[in-house]
Amino acid sequence: MKIAMFGATGMIGSRIVREALSRGHHVTGWSRSGGDVPQGAHAATGDLADPATVDAAAAGHDVLVSATGPDRSGGPHEPWLEAVQTLVDHAGGARVLFVGGAGSLVGPDGTRLLDGPDFPAEYLAEARSGAAALDVFRTAPESLDWTFLSPAPVIAPGERTDTYRTALDTPAGPSVSAENYAAALLDEIEQPRHRRQRFTVAD
Repeated sequence: MKIAMFGATGMIGSRIVREALSRGHHVTGWSRSGGDVPQGAHAATGDLADPATVDAAAAGHDVLVSATGPDRSGGPHEPWLEAVQTLVDHAGGARVLFVGGAGSLVGPDGTRLLDGPDFPAEYLAEARSGAAALDVFRTAPESLDWTFLSPAPVIAPGERTDTYRTALDTPAGPSVSAENYAAALLDEIEQPRHRRQRFTVAD
């Protein structure tokens, strides 16, 4: 399978690339600089916000994966959300897998985690933008084949254990390794079970 990866150099994106390569998939890692993708992937220069880039990626690949995120340096998040919309508008017939956040998951009381009193203030703006990105997909045309994968509330580098738990809109557990997250995403690519849905994964 041919997979186009936006955000291939990040903590999660690089692990998704390595997991895909280990399964024999062809991966193109798109970045603004056109370099620094994991060994074995093809490097391409482009930006998720550029319609021509997304058009080109969709034309040559079966699946588009985005592991991008909003600005974390205090800048506005609107450009990233506009890029998410560009992905939705220009994916064409390619399937889209989106690396989402955990803040929009719903707790036992029916409240989104980001709306709870204990949600870390330093992550609130990013969580709200992540929830807005989920809304972009949920209102996408029915022709778009998408899946939005939220991690557990805590995601960090760890081990690939070959076992993980999934749920839909409520957390499946408190934490997940980035390696197990990548495995769950590739499992979804290879054997789709959550078309036009959000789901979540935990160790």
